[in-house]
Amino acid sequence: MMINPSIPPVRSIETPGFKERHSLAVRIWHWIFFLAIAASLVTVLLNATVFKARNNIGMVQQQLQEKGISVSADQARGVAHEFSDKLWNIHKIIGYVLGGLLLVRILLEFIQPRDEKLRIKLRRALNFIPHSPKEKEGKRHYTWVKWGYVVFYFLILVMALTGLGLAFEDAPFLKVWQRSIRNVHSFNQYLLYGYMLLHIGGVIVADISDHPGLVSGMINGKERA
Repeated sequence: MMINPSIPPVRSIETPGFKERHSLAVRIWHWIFFLAIAASLVTVLLNATVFKARNNIGMVQQQLQEKGISVSADQARGVAHEFSDKLWNIHKIIGYVLGGLLLVRILLEFIQPRDEKLRIKLRRALNFIPHSPKEKEGKRHYTWVKWGYVVFYFLILVMALTGLGLAFEDAPFLKVWQRSIRNVHSFNQYLLYGYMLLHIGGVIVADISDHPGLVSGMINGKERA
């Protein structure tokens, strides 16, 4: 990325360019998004385990047998699959919510104060001129974190678009692409979950080591160095 001359270079790692201050709107968005993505993950895990259709065929047959009704494995699978379908419908609704939240975040990037915009923070970090090994390391870490956010939003965008492609699978122009869309959606979810684990782990390590107050800053909005 070329250095933008309109963004003054940061002179010190302690200047506001390298401090985090999150607006109330971003903090609210962050925690709502966290709850939504967690709920989405729960539906995936439940559908792959507890409510997996083939895992419940025997249970359905046994329960009906106790009522004096005998059904085949295919019939029992049809009943068991209903629970899975209901869970996927919930997953679909959560997907719509996540897509809406992504649009809200894009909107916030344009309307919130200039100093709190992600692109401005990233540009200032790139313009920062380090004068010591500590400042050089600070710039490297800060820049990587901000690029991580960009990657995260890109993964969410891919997840939202492929999710919509699966939700509207009956659309004629999407039918021929369903297999590819499903594969991309499935693969992308693992990238997203991996990022989330790294993010949570990194936040915990940073908060208890060299960046105390990182978590509380996302709650109360106060600046932290």
